[in-house]
Amino acid sequence: MNIHFYKYEGTGNDFIMVDNRDLSFPKKEETIRLLCDRRFGIGADGLILLEESVEHDFKMVYYNSDGRESTFCGNGGRCVASFARKLNLVEEKTQFEAKDGLHQATFHGSAVRLKMRDVTEVKTILDGYELFTGSPHFVVFTDHVAQTDVHKEGRRIRTMDHNMPDGINVNFVEKQSDGIYVRTYERGVEDETLSCGTGVTASALVASLNGYNSPVQVQTPGGMLEVEFIREAGSTFRNVFLKGPARFVFEGHFEI
Repeated sequence: MNIHFYKYEGTGNDFIMVDNRDLSFPKKEETIRLLCDRRFGIGADGLILLEESVEHDFKMVYYNSDGRESTFCGNGGRCVASFARKLNLVEEKTQFEAKDGLHQATFHGSAVRLKMRDVTEVKTILDGYELFTGSPHFVVFTDHVAQTDVHKEGRRIRTMDHNMPDGINVNFVEKQSDGIYVRTYERGVEDETLSCGTGVTASALVASLNGYNSPVQVQTPGGMLEVEFIREAGSTFRNVFLKGPARFVFEGHFEI
């Protein structure tokens, strides 16, 4: 089978995009793992299928590089919105389905502003915070994020909560005068990624509990993102938006 694919990246978080409106893509773990493999395949942190939606512009189906369908991906959401625009499915704005619900996105030059889900609870657990921003995240502050062994520490924390058999994403955050710096260990990739949209969002919301106001500027190893929100009583957040670049890299064909 010959697969026509597109490669996108958002602050270094890279994705294989496939137009699957005809539902011809084989949704097998081994196939997705092969495509995402950086030595034997195309190489990516994840794979996203753009499919038909009855009521909205399209449907986003997201897989981690381990081949398993996952929850929501913020950088992937911005990239699939840009992909839909490239396919001439949308113009200046879009509304699409994802596993965690509906999302809206608008285009601002090379940047995409994506509406994330509301957050109604932030738990204080161990020495950090736990919250759900489309995917589950653990946020911990450190004074030396550049020196943190993200792979080792992230892998240790990722499976600590036995109530989450699929694990949790782990974000290491350092406060800066003009924002925060975030490094993320992603489950499903099982390594640090250059950026994680839901992780950046989670980190910014937790930062607001520690004195930061909206919008929060977030530096990642892959680039800069911005998180806007309205904070209500306690740890409730609504009108949460993630804004940053979403770039088409190349397209091609892969024979399975």
